[in-house]
Amino acid sequence: MKNPYLDLHTSGRPELAKLAWRYFQNISHGDLPRWLKTIDKLPKGDGYRQLDHAAPRLGRPVDQPALFRQQLLDLHPWRKGPMELGGVRIDTEWRSDWKWQRLEPKLDLNGKEILDIGCGNGYFGLRMLAAGARLVVGIDPTIVFVMQWLAMQKLCPGLSNFVLPMGVEDLPADIEGFDRVFSMGVLYHRRRPVEHLEQLKQLTRPGGQVVVETLVLEDEGKEVLTPPGRYARMRNVHAVPSLAVLGDWLKKAGLTNMQVLDISKTTTDEQRSTEWMTFESLRECLDENNPGLTVEGHPAPVRAALLIQV
Repeated sequence: MKNPYLDLHTSGRPELAKLAWRYFQNISHGDLPRWLKTIDKLPKGDGYRQLDHAAPRLGRPVDQPALFRQQLLDLHPWRKGPMELGGVRIDTEWRSDWKWQRLEPKLDLNGKEILDIGCGNGYFGLRMLAAGARLVVGIDPTIVFVMQWLAMQKLCPGLSNFVLPMGVEDLPADIEGFDRVFSMGVLYHRRRPVEHLEQLKQLTRPGGQVVVETLVLEDEGKEVLTPPGRYARMRNVHAVPSLAVLGDWLKKAGLTNMQVLDISKTTTDEQRSTEWMTFESLRECLDENNPGLTVEGHPAPVRAALLIQV
């Protein structure tokens, strides 16, 4: 396969372009040959795009929509969206457009260079470009999300939105900072959350901003939930803090200028199973007799988004 990160090199991030290509060439996944074969069969687009929509549109309508739809379904599960590829609408698990609608009016991304940690397939990167961002570099170690991004690049080449197949811990320590750094849905998966926040600060240019979106406990003082097993059937949730504790973590990381942008309960309308993500979703993770609790008896998901000035 042709190196998909060549444009990242010319966009001013040659060190990340080289690193991403090295990681890409060393991907080890049993489904990789099938996914790459599917992407190879997709039609190549001419760069047509309409990004300023809840479901960004990439590529013109294809000649064989039924076949094309099946090819896209081969890249299941589609979690972040919605989006419209080649005229086919993808109804993803998350209505990520709702989250973006809550955040975008409070953000200034015009002309900015952005790092999106845990970016999934790059959906938010598309919305960031529509909001005026110059360049979006997303990182996510989940290979099927990288494949979905490759499908989007095939349909709409030339997008300044990249998904690198790595985690935040794989970024070089001396990397030049970004104007904006996003960490959405990541913090509660980190065993050492303060270290993650410290890294966010390190990755941000002086005068830049960090956006942290994470699970929180609502009205719980100085409490932290450390699930002994799973949380909402997720294995790797290590700590869910109250807002007060989250504020303490930020101060320990040297991030003191915090603004709460949004606090929202996650509903089964915003996160649900669809044809494009057929596994269990939020409904199956809540107590059927008390939707205010998870199946394990923990408080149901509430998410907070914070803007921090560096």
